[in-house]
Amino acid sequence: MRKVLLPALIIIGASLLILRIFYLQIIDDTYKLKSDNNAIKIKYDYPERGYIYDRNGVLLVANQPSYDIMVIPRELKNTDTLEFCQLLNITKEDFIKKIEKAKVYSPRLPSVFLAQLNKSEFAAFQEKIRKFEGFYFQKRSLRDYEVNYGANIFGFITQANEKLIAKNPYYKSGDLIGKQGVEESYEKTLRGIKGVKYFQKDKFNREIGAFKEGKYDTIAVQGEDINLTIDAALQKYGEELMVNKRGGIVAIEPKTGEILALVTAPSYDPGILVGRQRSKNYTKLYHDSIAKPLYDRGLLAEYPPGSPFKILTGLVGLQEQVVEEETTFMCNHGFAYARGRFQRCHCGGGVRDLHVGIYKSCNAYFSNVYLRTIAKYAKPAYSVDVWSNHVKSFGLGQFMGYDLPTGKKGNIPSSKTYKKIYPNGGWRGTTIISNAIGQGEVLMTPIQLANMMSAVANEGYYYTPHIIKKIKGEKIDPKFTTKHVTTIDKKYFPPMISGLFDVYNKGTAYALRVEGIDICGKTGTAENFAKIDGKRVQLKDHSIFVAFAPKDNPKIAIAILVENGGFGSTIAGPIASLMIEKYLRKKITRTDLETRVLNSSLQGQYAKLGGLSEEIKKELRIKDSILQSKTKATALKIDSTKTKK
Repeated sequence: MRKVLLPALIIIGASLLILRIFYLQIIDDTYKLKSDNNAIKIKYDYPERGYIYDRNGVLLVANQPSYDIMVIPRELKNTDTLEFCQLLNITKEDFIKKIEKAKVYSPRLPSVFLAQLNKSEFAAFQEKIRKFEGFYFQKRSLRDYEVNYGANIFGFITQANEKLIAKNPYYKSGDLIGKQGVEESYEKTLRGIKGVKYFQKDKFNREIGAFKEGKYDTIAVQGEDINLTIDAALQKYGEELMVNKRGGIVAIEPKTGEILALVTAPSYDPGILVGRQRSKNYTKLYHDSIAKPLYDRGLLAEYPPGSPFKILTGLVGLQEQVVEEETTFMCNHGFAYARGRFQRCHCGGGVRDLHVGIYKSCNAYFSNVYLRTIAKYAKPAYSVDVWSNHVKSFGLGQFMGYDLPTGKKGNIPSSKTYKKIYPNGGWRGTTIISNAIGQGEVLMTPIQLANMMSAVANEGYYYTPHIIKKIKGEKIDPKFTTKHVTTIDKKYFPPMISGLFDVYNKGTAYALRVEGIDICGKTGTAENFAKIDGKRVQLKDHSIFVAFAPKDNPKIAIAILVENGGFGSTIAGPIASLMIEKYLRKKITRTDLETRVLNSSLQGQYAKLGGLSEEIKKELRIKDSILQSKTKATALKIDSTKTKK
């Protein structure tokens, strides 16, 4: 039996191997299809990307036809370079450079020679393409922006780079891919699936028909349409209000976490990143290191939150039972917290409890609350961690998990922070007292501030902020419908909300009231320093404001930060009132506030940091340098030459 078994195994193994080879070489054509590039030509059929709508069905981003000129280097023959360059309005140097780049990629495979030609540019070349062997055109669709705002939300489309192609086999040289914004976050949804067609060639390199009668051909599948949570009218209005200013606005629907507006200023018309000028325009935007129009301040800019942070200082104090709602402290126009150390206050001075402390924004009150919180436990390090964990439960000091590809964590200090700063110890509550009023080591982004106010509006919970509302045929990520509960008991929120309500009724935002809308808010001012000529110089403070409305059953929570804007009630506060009224009523009654904001320009403040070059202002037409609104603003088309459908 043993003598038979071994020969039998050898015969069976050899038979299986022969059968497999026969199947692969004779029956199965797939490997032949992949390797036989000399006999088979592959053409891709690129689908339209999915359309983008706002929460109310307003079309924001569509598509327009475009054409890429493709080249196969080894098939070039007797090209009349001069005529070719004249047709496409390029130089001979550009021609040589592009051909060499294509050869590096592959002499035998097609590469994009010139991308994103519009109809008129392509028409002249199409008539004579037969004269240029080795070149052919590939039809694509480019984005067609129906609006001139929201560039930071949409992102843009660009060619996939070699590094990405090496990682992801779906993409080939010349393929387009979404970058930044929802174009990047929802690339797989929006891009669709490209179709593939295989053509057989004869020995003269001529197409002689479909390979295997189209057996392996696939049909392109159009990308899915998506609805964003953005309210188009609110987004547009927010960008108008931020003309000639720098900063961010983030508005959220508290009950869902849906982002209603995400404004960064300065911004740009998304249409300038479409077509043959895309690369040139992007380069200029990228190198504008002063205004940073590509920098989404709503998601990336980390600022000391200032007085709005007092909301959390008070809530943590209540939760830790170091104070009660009725607990009072004396404000002597400030607070002497250590020998020779005095923290100024502009509330007017007097006896302060939680309610008055909030609507008058008393530094002395909240500094006392903070000191009691840090002194509650024997070791300051433990107390700071307790405080830090409470604050972090509002989504602060961490990446929030929203569905946009960029963001910053901000900073909520813990005992580890101070062990690094003070390695020899010796620190205590008075050492880090600036945290009480949103200064010190505390940093937050505008979207974190807005989310914090959503949690307060909901009396202790929030949903992860997100910008996707609906995808045709799909469900949104369940993490966006998962409730996050803070460590603060619900019973402590009503007294805080009452104080925030009186910020508008008799406090620092009294002049910003909107008749008939109960708004709860908090003004804020953050110190601002910059290095100019190598010296640390204090500039005009940042203006901050947070709010939600209505007081009962809130529909919108909002955070505004205007760089160098001064007091919170000066410019950020009016913007908050206007944005809230715009969303809830779809019209504006506080036209006095509107006129003041639209006519406000902070370019003089920014000029201290160098300002924008006249060339960038002219060529890219960045909004904060050219839209001089003197009356009620309406959206202006920034790039009047953009090709429409």
